[in-house]
Amino acid sequence: MAYAICNVPVAPLRAESAHKSEMVSQLLLAEAALILEESKDFVKLQCLFDGYEGWCQRRQLTIIDEWNISNQPTLFTSGFTSFITINEAPAHVPMGTPVLDANNAKQLAGVLRINYSKAATWDTTNVKPEEEGIRMRAEQVLGTPYLWGGRSAFGIDCSGFTQLVFRYFNIPLLRDAYLQASQGEVVGFLQEAHCGDLAFFDNAEGRITHVGILLNDHEIIHSAGNVRIDKIDSAGIVNVDTGLRTHQLRIIKRYF
Repeated sequence: MAYAICNVPVAPLRAESAHKSEMVSQLLLAEAALILEESKDFVKLQCLFDGYEGWCQRRQLTIIDEWNISNQPTLFTSGFTSFITINEAPAHVPMGTPVLDANNAKQLAGVLRINYSKAATWDTTNVKPEEEGIRMRAEQVLGTPYLWGGRSAFGIDCSGFTQLVFRYFNIPLLRDAYLQASQGEVVGFLQEAHCGDLAFFDNAEGRITHVGILLNDHEIIHSAGNVRIDKIDSAGIVNVDTGLRTHQLRIIKRYF
């Protein structure tokens, strides 16, 4: 069994093995994935963190035969961006980049050496999700542009945003909004919501297509155009700039 480790700050995962193919997700530096299939320039992967599959350019990966899959990272970069070095070359990585533990760093030492010494980090081991922390992490990426398939402060989609914030509190969310909606417990009414509940929204066909983090029972932070705070009521989201209703509320879920 072979594994791939992302060796660049952010690597696209594509639907097909071609640069022109749609980006469906991303790998962050040092994230690991199981190799499913290979072509000349691309490798099909299944991400160990969320199980998502996609094709990644071979040059953006370090291939190894063994990986300690039981050691999921608990330490992450905490600045909006952090300065590190990759094989002695300078690089900037986005917030939420996993920091390799000693065992996995040792496995990679001969081919991929990452120095995090100048990066501020956040240890999720004993962190409890509380309103102040959730709000702080969510608002840290305010203004970040929406990017289909994006999972980082360099560009992020709606479910990538919720996944990023929850990872700081050791709550693993699946990749897409409709998958995240299959997790957690239902909150019956918006008035019962608390900070950190996720609100999901559907389209005209009833498919869940959007998700955001509730800050309270009347405000939501979400990635739509950019990461922003808008109003929400029992019908859905109202854009604070235009006054227009943009998303239809389907369900609210609680994860802690």
